Amino acid sequence: MIRVAVAGASGRMGRMLVETVLDAPDAELVGALDVGTAPGLGRDAGELLGRPTGVAVTADVGAALGRADVLIDFTRPEGTLAHLRECAARGVGMVIGTTGFDEAGRRAIEAAAERIGIVFAPNMSVGVTVTLKLLEVAATLLGDGYDIEITEAHHRHKVDAPSGTALGMGRAIAGALGRDLDSMGTWARHGHTGERQPGTIGFSVVRGGDIVGDHTVLFAGTGERIEITHRSSSRATYAQGSLRACRFLAERGAGLFDMQDVLGLRGAASR
Repeated sequence: MIRVAVAGASGRMGRMLVETVLDAPDAELVGALDVGTAPGLGRDAGELLGRPTGVAVTADVGAALGRADVLIDFTRPEGTLAHLRECAARGVGMVIGTTGFDEAGRRAIEAAAERIGIVFAPNMSVGVTVTLKLLEVAATLLGDGYDIEITEAHHRHKVDAPSGTALGMGRAIAGALGRDLDSMGTWARHGHTGERQPGTIGFSVVRGGDIVGDHTVLFAGTGERIEITHRSSSRATYAQGSLRACRFLAERGAGLFDMQDVLGLRGAASR
């Protein structure tokens, strides 16, 4: 049995993760973590699901991690980095779906991965992971003859933009072209912008309603357009992918991995 703790256990994604762990025959929920102001603090992690677990939601990181093999974390960068320090000290693996890290945060994750196993991905969905691979193939074959635009849409509560998934798509494309996203990204357009600069990747962001997550990459050429789209209708896909990542870590030591590693897609485009 994989002993799993869930961060942000009172939130929408946290409750989905708790439910997914409870449904898995090879996983056990042993910890539920949230901030001190969370409405579910002190209550059973499965209460809102109508499924008592015997695990109370706590703000005590040590208590939540006491029996855990792995922590699944879809919270905020500052919270995840605090949890990361505790996991590294205790030898607890992490599955990180949090987005919005700055460069210092990403370096902290890389450093912790020298001590524990970490799956860190902008999106834990199996479908999104396959989409990233398709984008690498498309960018490699299409080259510089096509303008690239990435559009993403999420619910009104999302606090970072562009989404981690959109940035991951941009990085996958830039990497396939042998470039760096920081030098290619166009993050905003307003007023008299002039003609589109060749070799750039444009980003557009939509926020509204309860959209779980929509991402479209447009390759616009002369006389034709190619669109590759992924739409999420439920957070369940992220939770299922996270559990798959937990199973992956159960068979690994220290190291930094992503969902392509979990699904065995490294080098798949060349096979």
